[in-house]
Amino acid sequence: MNAGSEGQTLDGYGSRHATAEQRLRQLGIKLPAPPEPFGIYAEAVQTGNLLFLTGMLSTEDREAKFIGRVGAEFDVEAGRAAARLAALNGLAVANRHLGSLDKVKRIVRLGVAVATSGDVRDQPKVADGASEVLQDVFGKDNNPCR
Repeated sequence: MNAGSEGQTLDGYGSRHATAEQRLRQLGIKLPAPPEPFGIYAEAVQTGNLLFLTGMLSTEDREAKFIGRVGAEFDVEAGRAAARLAALNGLAVANRHLGSLDKVKRIVRLGVAVATSGDVRDQPKVADGASEVLQDVFGKDNNPCR
């Protein structure tokens, strides 16, 4: 890869790719304040060039925004919104720890736990709420396994 102007890079085909920080701005996404731990644990631990994050909740200002289960208190779209918010909280923690999301080379694995009720089978659609925001920020070629 060759360096481009303004922090962009040129791929082998001469196409410009925006950085994660640029994509956030282009998408109009303002990261929330990073959540504080609800217990005795670190939200981010770096070892070498790997950054591990604890599980993220769909909270804002230490308040749960979604309490309940998909199929009971929520529909799939509300579940997707909850997953998206949890992913944004994860990005906010990574950003605080690294100083910039442009330092993220790859998200390797995304774990999403979905509380459901009854015969709900749409857990993948709910989890896509988190995956889509990561894809929007880091690009389709960098989708993590789930």
